[in-house]
Amino acid sequence: MSIIQILFWFLSALALMGALMVVLSKNPVHSVLWLIVVFFAISGHYVLLNAQFLAIVNLIVYAGAIMVLFLFVIMLMNLNSETEPQKNNMLKIAGAISGGSLMLIMIDVVSSASDIAGKSALVKEGNIGLIKYLGKSLFNEYVIPFEISSILFLSAMVGAVVLGKKGEAKAV
Repeated sequence: MSIIQILFWFLSALALMGALMVVLSKNPVHSVLWLIVVFFAISGHYVLLNAQFLAIVNLIVYAGAIMVLFLFVIMLMNLNSETEPQKNNMLKIAGAISGGSLMLIMIDVVSSASDIAGKSALVKEGNIGLIKYLGKSLFNEYVIPFEISSILFLSAMVGAVVLGKKGEAKAV
């Protein structure tokens, strides 16, 4: 067994365990922390697939920014088990039935995908996910849309500042 296969199975087990802990954790803060573990495992899979840009973006955007936002929102909501309304048994049964149905559908999809096994994607070269090649493609073939999107982001930031200043002027 090669090191890549060992890493793949380790990251897969870590992602599955983390996802189960997200669902099974009673404390919402612990669920968010386990979700961060899942995002790290997914980023590891991206690195194994030679897609370093996606791995870095996944860590920065999802594990960094969005999970910190979720964590702050959960902490500000001050969730207590005493204030949470109790769910009746019918809701639990409906959740179990819908979850079981989804699991059966996923098992059927995975078992019917056996004809795809052994086929590989049509990739010209193995370094397609590297940041160097992504940058070359972005700044050679897609330079006009890239610059237009940067102008759009700049105008959105200026608009947010102007709207923020208007609201501040009205408050005074």
